[in-house]
This record gives sequence, C-alpha cells and structure tokens, in this order.
Amino acid sequence: MNSKTLKQILEAIDVLEVVGDMEKTILDVTCDSRTVTAGSLFVAVRGVAVDAHKFLPQVAESGATAVVCEEFPPEINENVTYIKVANSTIALAHVSSAWYDNPSSKLKLVGVTGTNGKTTIATLLYELSHLMGYKAGLLSTVQNIIDKRTEPAKQTTPDHLTLNRLLHEMVECGCEYAFMEVSSHACDQHRIDGLKFAGGIFTNLTRDHIDYHQTVDNYIAAKKKFFDSLDSDAFAVVNIDDKVGKVMVQNTKAKKYSYSLQSLADYKCRMIEDRLDGTLLNINGTNIDVLFTGRFNAYNLTAVYAAALLLGWDKEQVLVKMSELVPVAGRFQTMRSPRGYTAIVDYAHTPDALVNVLDTANEVMNGKGTLITVCGCGGNRDSGKRPIMAREAALRSGKLILTSDNPRFEDPEAILRDMEAGLPDDKRSSTLIITDRRQAIKTACQLAQPGDVVIVAGKGHEDYQEIEGVKHHFDDREELVKIFESE
Repeated sequence: MNSKTLKQILEAIDVLEVVGDMEKTILDVTCDSRTVTAGSLFVAVRGVAVDAHKFLPQVAESGATAVVCEEFPPEINENVTYIKVANSTIALAHVSSAWYDNPSSKLKLVGVTGTNGKTTIATLLYELSHLMGYKAGLLSTVQNIIDKRTEPAKQTTPDHLTLNRLLHEMVECGCEYAFMEVSSHACDQHRIDGLKFAGGIFTNLTRDHIDYHQTVDNYIAAKKKFFDSLDSDAFAVVNIDDKVGKVMVQNTKAKKYSYSLQSLADYKCRMIEDRLDGTLLNINGTNIDVLFTGRFNAYNLTAVYAAALLLGWDKEQVLVKMSELVPVAGRFQTMRSPRGYTAIVDYAHTPDALVNVLDTANEVMNGKGTLITVCGCGGNRDSGKRPIMAREAALRSGKLILTSDNPRFEDPEAILRDMEAGLPDDKRSSTLIITDRRQAIKTACQLAQPGDVVIVAGKGHEDYQEIEGVKHHFDDREELVKIFESE
C-alpha cells in the first residue's frame, strides 16, 4: 500500500496554518467525503454545486488522519491534523501529483487544447508514437489508454486524482510519452495545475461551453491559462490561421512555434488533392498521402507532424508512419452504402465544427450529388448555438433533417423549435424535423441516391442518448450498419 507523510505530500503547497502533527502517515488521498477511512487525507473543495467544508465533522468521525481546507471547522477534532490553504482546489492538484510521485515529470507529456480537433490530434499522436516504436499513454474524450490497456473516459480531462493515477500507471508500465486533451473546464478548475508538460498545442477557438464560461473572453482566458503555465523548456505550437492563436502564447515562457495552411509558419501545409477516402498533402515541402479528408484534418495532421518533430522524432520515419494513420472513431468516419451513397459520422456539435464538416463534404463532392445532413443540439447546454447550427447546416445542405441529440432534461421538441428559428425562409421546404433520431437517420438514407452523401453529425463516437438523466444505448454508426444490411 502506498504511504507518505503529510509533510512529503504538502511540500509544494503554500500552507497558511496548521493545527496538529505534520509527520503523520497518510494511506489514502480523497476529495470525496464518502470514501474517507482511517489514514485518509481529505481535501475539502468548494465545488460548483457542493462545498465539501460542510462535511468536515463527518470526515473526522470517519477516521480521517488529516484535512486540507480553506477554513477550519467550528470544532477541531484532536485526532485530525488540519491544514489551511488559500485555495483547496489548487492544493488538491499538487497533493494529487505528490501522492502519485509527480508522474508527469517522468513522462514527455503533451497537452492539446482548443475547441475542435483535440481528440483527433491527441489520439493520432498516441497512435503515431506506437507506430514509431515508443510506449505511450492517452487521455481523451473517447478513452484513456495506458500503453495498450483502455479505460472508459468519463470526461475530457479527468479529475485531479484520476489524472495523476493514470499518469502514474503509464510511468509504471514503461511509457515514455503521454498525450492528453486539455479542456477549458480543466484549465479553469485547476485540474492541470502541478503537471509538467513537455509541450502544448492550440487548435482553434470557436463558440463552445458558453453555458459554463458565460462569455467568449472567459473561454479564451481559460484556454490561455494552459500556455501561461508552460515552462521555458516546453514547446507551444499554435494554429496562426486562427485569430486567437497568437494571443494564446503572448505570455508563455515556452518556445513558440506556428502551423498554418494559409500563412508563413514554422510548419506549413498545402492540400494538393482532396477525396472522400483521403488527401494528398504537402507539409514543409514534402508530399504525404493520408487517409483523412478535409481542411480541418489537414490542420490536425500538421499539428501532429509539428509535435512529433519537436519531440525529437525522426522526420522521414514520421512522414512514412503518418500515411498509415487512420481516422479516429466518429471523426469524419466514412461508411459506404451498398446502394452507392456515402454516409459520414462526425462528432461536430458546435457551429464551427459542423461548418468544417459540411464544407469539406461539399468541396470533395464538387457539385456532384446531394448532401443530406442529420443534426441536432444537446439539451441543458448553450442554447444560443441552436439556431446558428440549423442555419449553417441548411445553407450547406441539399436536404436537412433536424433531430434529437442528447436532450438530457430538456424537452426535445423545445430544442428543435430553437433550431428551427434559425432556418432561412428559402430552406424551410428542404428541411424535415423528425424528433426520433433513429427514424431521422433512416429517412436520410431512404432519400439518398447513388453519389449522394449523408452526414450524421453531433454524436460521433458516443454510443448513448441521454434522456431525462438516463443514458440509453444508441450509436449512429450501428444504426447506419443496420440500414445498410437491410438495403
């Protein structure tokens, strides 16, 4: 069993006041009062919904050895050591890292942040590292992987303790590299505090998570925190075709690098030929044929190439192995119908991501065939993007079907009314509203003719639909396979 003294665990923390013995042995660290046992160090975090300080008496009764908190309880239990700090969330980040022997310092950890492309870039770097012969780990929206062992992902960036546990397990099994998505929530909630990054990548920034951040400026500031925290021996690679790219690295101590499809940059990419089954790219003067489609994937692959070279990997081998990479599940995932039309499943759930996917399909189709789009919007999230997404989808589609996504605790019909409000008048006749997602996908496929493209957007890799707090199994890809089998 892992054990450390309180003093060892709290070395990197600014302690304001201590009541009790700092030489006590700790057997477990937790921020969940329900899991406290004898030997536990409990960190009382002020959450969005619950302030854990109110559980301090209960924690003491459960046998906690020590407590980290922002204010002492009214009654001090003589068996408990109390440590007061200015911010217990920041303290939890450093405690978690210390408890697991600072695993990020033993890995070359690369973080990827931005609105779109995080999952693809982090996953492709993980896949590329294995193709190059290196052991690596992955922390992503889709899954967490320790070398080759997979754990389901509950959120884009795990909580402090889970994150450091996973990194520790990567170190234990011999991983040299780790690649992780860094969400704006994680930056804002100090989940990446206490971690040492070898590098950071910025993809782009568009409207997302406004329900949490309230304003776009707050959203930008949250992302920027990641680059502000990088050390001088790290690298920061940013997409300078995004207007926020240069802002991200204004205050970073890291070495700055840029990538672009439009401007002069350290890593410059040109699209030579684009097809539904792949693209011929030219990156820094060298041609490479990849199994990915669209400008957004050209950006993603350029970022992957830049990070690989900045990690010191051999350029020629990187180019060879990049041509072997395959698309991430649910990210512009192409499926061919026996009737001769193509279906594409994509996670696009923001206006910008949806525009990227639809523009890519239209560019590749080049006026041949009809683009049929199925999309919806999630409930209990930023409602302002609903009419925007419907409008953008309608303007880029020959036919559009608005349907349910993850309604959560909202009325699906109300969400669809919000979307419908954004439809241009001349596009209403070519738009259907079908609440049942299974029926919407089936209808899109029935409408499709040979040469057409059906895009099913919004859920991508997700294999559930969340309704009234219950997750029901539902997978867009499975639905399409069933339809193809019956054709």
